[in-house]
This record gives sequence, structure tokens and C-alpha cells, in this order.
Amino acid sequence: MSMRTGCTILFKMMVGTVVCATVARAAETPPVKTTMAYKPIHADVEYDIPDAAAQAACKVAVAREGKQSGWVVTGPSGQTLRRFMDTNGDNVVDQWSYFRNGIEVYRDIDSNNNNKVDQSRWLNIGGARWGVDTNEDGKIETWKRISAEEVSRLAVKALMVQDASLIAPLLMSAEDLKTLGVSGSLETKILAAVSDPAGKLKAATKNSKLVGPKTVFLRFDGAAPGVIPADQLKTPQDITVYENAMAIVDPGATGKPGLIQIGEMVRIGEVWKLTSLPIPLEGEEIEIAFGLLVSPENANSGMPATVAATGISEEAKALVDELGKIDKAAPAPDASKAEHVRHNLRRSDLLAKLRKLATTDELKEQWLRQEADGVAAGVQTETFPDGVARLKALEAEVVKSSPKSTVAAYVVYRRMLAEYSIEIQSASNEERTKIQERWLKQLETFVNDSPKAEDAADACLQLAIAQEFAGKLDEAKKWYTRITKDFPESAANTKAVGAMRRIELAGKALELTGPDLLGKAPIDVKQFKGRTVLVLFWSTWCKPCTEDLPQIKALYEKYHSRGFEIVGVNVDSEKAAALPYLKQYQVTWPQIYADGGLEGDLARSFGVISLPTMFIVNPEGKVTNRSASVVDLKAVLEPEKK
Repeated sequence: MSMRTGCTILFKMMVGTVVCATVARAAETPPVKTTMAYKPIHADVEYDIPDAAAQAACKVAVAREGKQSGWVVTGPSGQTLRRFMDTNGDNVVDQWSYFRNGIEVYRDIDSNNNNKVDQSRWLNIGGARWGVDTNEDGKIETWKRISAEEVSRLAVKALMVQDASLIAPLLMSAEDLKTLGVSGSLETKILAAVSDPAGKLKAATKNSKLVGPKTVFLRFDGAAPGVIPADQLKTPQDITVYENAMAIVDPGATGKPGLIQIGEMVRIGEVWKLTSLPIPLEGEEIEIAFGLLVSPENANSGMPATVAATGISEEAKALVDELGKIDKAAPAPDASKAEHVRHNLRRSDLLAKLRKLATTDELKEQWLRQEADGVAAGVQTETFPDGVARLKALEAEVVKSSPKSTVAAYVVYRRMLAEYSIEIQSASNEERTKIQERWLKQLETFVNDSPKAEDAADACLQLAIAQEFAGKLDEAKKWYTRITKDFPESAANTKAVGAMRRIELAGKALELTGPDLLGKAPIDVKQFKGRTVLVLFWSTWCKPCTEDLPQIKALYEKYHSRGFEIVGVNVDSEKAAALPYLKQYQVTWPQIYADGGLEGDLARSFGVISLPTMFIVNPEGKVTNRSASVVDLKAVLEPEKK
């Protein structure tokens, strides 16, 4: 029974009794356990959830407030826990409220009475947000009210989980700028700055040590908001802004607290909007950019940038608007290939036009990077016909104008990735070997020619991984070492350090501890000292893991009683995905959950780059094989059958 259906049926049962003027007996209200099963549509709500013992002392009572009726759940001390109400008298629940310490902190609303939530409100000590879910898919499309602090929280979360849908409703739109009266070149700059939120979130966290799955938002930081007078930008009214808001975050075990630049925030009614995407501020030299509205250019000119600037055409503004619409209407991952092809071609064509119309090098580079990213991604997913040819043309153009620039290296690398993807997709085994050899030479040439390129660390990592898979450990170590030496601030560095640690595990005691997947006490591999242990990094989406499972299960069932143990390390992005899998395949050995998946601390601490990854640990607790196969495991457990 779904939450909505369940609420509707239960409420009709209860309210029917009230309307008929019969006596409402205790049995006519829903059980406490049933009411406790209902949850807010959004997960980021802190509300009281009594344990089983406390629930026994909870009560459910009929509630009537004027024409409204429903039920209220109270706790052992009489404090309100839940309130589910029919606000329009049609005998169907349309408002679900949740409480903390007796105070309402959150409310789901079915405003169009179709048994689906379309509005959500965070209230009192729970916040000041009021969001609208237009298509009733569980995601906020627009905000009716949201504070600057709450915007910064959602911006940080969008960075952490790489979810552009969280931040899209917080970004300035063409309609917002029209409301403010901002147009011309300033409008174009702002719309360009907030375009492609998914791409910008990915780029912002690519080499970040500050943003990860364990990052914790600490507080919002910003000077008092200021006012841009209407006569400065020649707008119909004053504009209230935070010049450059920051969020202070704690990355957890990976480092010390730091800043994320939320950027310029603008108030439109009761909603605060962003004029750019958030950026982690890392490294020794931190550069803080001016906002687009609050800038020396706008403040000192005595007139709006739209008047002072020339060469900004109506055509460019129209293209930016169209790009925003295309990004908003991007096809779902499971849409047809034809839909993805149409989307990619339209988007690339628009970006090419915008690049040619750009009046500054900064804007031109921004459009160029977006175009290269989109085409390369489309080629790798087989949704961009002739994408390699388009990238080659783009490369020729940028290399001709600025051959040694960072943007030239950026395009070259994406052309290389696209070409390699096309070649490898349809190659035979014999051809694959030659293609791989050629690819490694190209990567090495790229690193040597562009050692300062932002993709150089990734190229080194690919070289190291390829050499390790080929069994050339000395070569692999050379590239892993180069990453740690030349790119210590890159995301690749963490993986390189972990890979070196894994490569050198043989003969050493294994230090591996993690949370139990089922929520039991943490698991430490050392607790199995005295037994032969297989440590198995796996996921539900890893086909070889599932293929190996019958043999591994058979060995476990045969040798577990003789001193053999397995410790699984699950790297699914969501813990919930693993539980039904374990039940389906009747897996019973202990399981650690590696939060953050392959990008999490545990997996990266061992440089896990493919699945399954298996270690064999002897009864003394030392690693005897750090890249084991099922054949290797059988040789250890069944030496007589070698």
C-alpha cells in the first residue's frame, strides 16, 4: 500500500464515522504503527520518530478545526508527533504534518487534491522553505520562499551529490532577470554563468578535497546584504544582494574545514537566487571573484553595463534563453537514443553559435568548454553522430588561435577520449591490443606536451591503471608516483596513494575497518585473525562479481567451518541496493558498507579501480595476495587439487 493510498483509505474510514455523527471509537482511528510508517516526501527533515517502546504509549485521536478534520498522533508526554488533515471537506487527506519537540517542522500538501504531494514546507525550527513540485515527482521545481542560508545548504548538497536538479531552481532565470529589469550584456553574462549546472558542478568538484560524500555543512557566512540602488543599474526597483556568500564546511577525515564560494545571491520576493554556481575554495592561493551585479564595472560606470557595452545582440540573448530551455528539458537517462541524439546536436549547435557571438575571451572559452564536453560525452555514449569530426574541427580552431593554452589542451584531451571510445567500441580482440598500445602512447605524449593541463593528472592515472592491469608494476608505480609528485592537489592523487598502498600490501598486516552493512557493530578484519580471510570489494552492478558468486559461495559453505571467512566490502552508492541482492543470492558472510562507493574514503584508500577486487589474508593477518581471483582462492583452500 503506498503512502498516499494508505492515507486516503484510512482517512475515509475515520472521517466517515465523524460525518455520520456516530460515536468515534478508538478502533475507528488508524493504529499508531500505521501513522508512524508515513514519511515526508523529502528526506532532509528532522522530526520525532519514537522507538517501538515509546510507540506503545502514543495515541491517535480525531481532530476537528472548523471545516477541517483528520487525526492527530501524540507521544507519551502528550506532545504532538503527527497531524494528517482534510482541509477541504472531501474526506481525503491533503495535508501531512510532522513535528519535533511538539512543534511542526514540516508539511506536505496536496493542493490540487489528486492524492499526490505538489508542495512542501519547512516550518518553525525546521526552516523557512516553501517549495512547489509542479510535476509531482518528488523534486522541487520552484521555490515560493527560501532563505539565503537554506540556499547555501542546498548548493553545498548539490555539489556533494552532483545533483543539478537540487540547484536548478535556485539559479537566476531569464524570467527572474526580466522581473529585476536586468537586460543586455549583464543578462547574457548571468545566464551564461548559470547554464549547464550539471557540467559546472562536475568541474567544480573534479579535483576537490573539500567536497565529498562525508562533507558536513557547518554554517552560512556572509556580510550583511546590500542594496544596489535602482539608478545604478537603471532598474525599476532597488536590488537586494549578498555580494559574495560563503559556506563553511567540514570534509571529514580527508582534511580541515574550508570555504565554498556560494557567490552572489539576489532576493526576488521571498526567494534568494544565485548568479553563478558554487565553487570550493582550495589550495594556498584563493581567488574570490566579484559578483556579476555587484562589480566595479557596474558600480563605477554610473550607468548599467547594458548601456556601456556594445556588440551584444538580441540574437545572443535569444540563444542563451534557448540554451536554458534545452538544458531544462534534457531527456531522462532511459529516454530513446534518438531523443539523446537530437538533444546533443541542438545543444552543440547553440553553443557553437554563442561562441562565435561572444564578445569576451572569457565567455568564448566558457561556451567552447561546454561544447567540447557535450560532444565528447555524446560520442562515448554513442549519441553524437560525427562527434569526433566536430571535435577535430574545434581543436583545429582553438590550437590555431592559442596553441599552448589550457583550453587548447582541454579540447585535445576530449578529442582523444572520443576517438579512443569510437575505436574500442567495435574492435576485435586483436585490434583492441593495438588500439590500447596506441592510446597509451597518446596519453604519454599528452602528459609530456601539456604537463600543466588540468587533465594531465587523469591521463597519468589512466596510464598507471593500464600498466597495472598489464602486470607491469614498475611502470604503474612510475605513473602513480608522478601523480603524487606533480599533482598532489588533484583527485587522482588520492587514488594513486591508495593504489601504491594496495600494490605493496603483500606480506603486510591488513588494516581495514568499516561500518556493518546491516547496522551492526563495525567490522574489523583483524577480528578474524586465526582464519584465512577473503576480502571482497563488490557491487550489485558488477557483472563479474555476480558471475563469481556461485563458486565463492560453494567454497564458503565447504570451508567456513574449517577456518575460512569472507568479508564483503560493498561499494554501491546506496546501501539499500545491496540488501535485496544479498537476500536474493543468500549471501551470509559479514559485509562492510563503503560509503561513497568507488569514490569514497575506504575504496580510495586502497586505490580500488575495478571490481571485484579481492585480497587473501592468512591466519596471521597478513596479505598473501592483493589481486586474487577465484582460481587463486581455490589454490589456497584446496592446495591438494593444484
